[in-house]
Amino acid sequence: MRLYLASTSPARLQLLRQAGIEPVTVSPGVDEEALVEEHEAEHGPLAAAELVQLLARAKAEAILGARPGGEPIDGFVLGGDSAFLVDGVLHGKPHRPEAARERWAAQHGRTGQLWSGHWLIDHRGGRPGVAVGRPDVASVTFAELDDAEIDAYIATGEPLAVAGAFTIDSLGGPFIRRVEGDPSTVVGLSLSTLRELVRELGGEWTGLWNRLG
Repeated sequence: MRLYLASTSPARLQLLRQAGIEPVTVSPGVDEEALVEEHEAEHGPLAAAELVQLLARAKAEAILGARPGGEPIDGFVLGGDSAFLVDGVLHGKPHRPEAARERWAAQHGRTGQLWSGHWLIDHRGGRPGVAVGRPDVASVTFAELDDAEIDAYIATGEPLAVAGAFTIDSLGGPFIRRVEGDPSTVVGLSLSTLRELVRELGGEWTGLWNRLG
């Protein structure tokens, strides 16, 4: 039983590998900003849970017609997305050093919530079937950082390409004092939630293991 990951996130890929799964990765090619703008123009502002679920679903559905390696998709298709909520404001990837510095100046020593969306499509047999999904959230408390630490971290480039401008599984890990919730949610994918979704669709989590030993 194969898992197709509609993402090019190195963190999500590594997380699944550590859990014994080597997914087939397919870039979804979704214009996230345009999708969110279009949705909000029609329906109004999105809450954190709604935002990550909207994008997770769009990514999963975007790759249904893909043929990775020349073969049609036959297995489960997973889309995911993450956003960081602090002081009622949602933050995705900062992209620019100036934006990352502003965020760290505001969030160090504070607590925020990292939301991860999950959308799983049963595509076994090569045809889309039932889909399930739900968000998960983990509370993240940061250590107090001085300006030199913030500047040094931003200079690595790592915080520019991740939601909330931080990681837990790499250079940003020592700057996190406490996590409440599934720690893998902070990486960008709740493994416990994914297991539950697989089982809801009639699959077995252990049936996805293809990277043991």
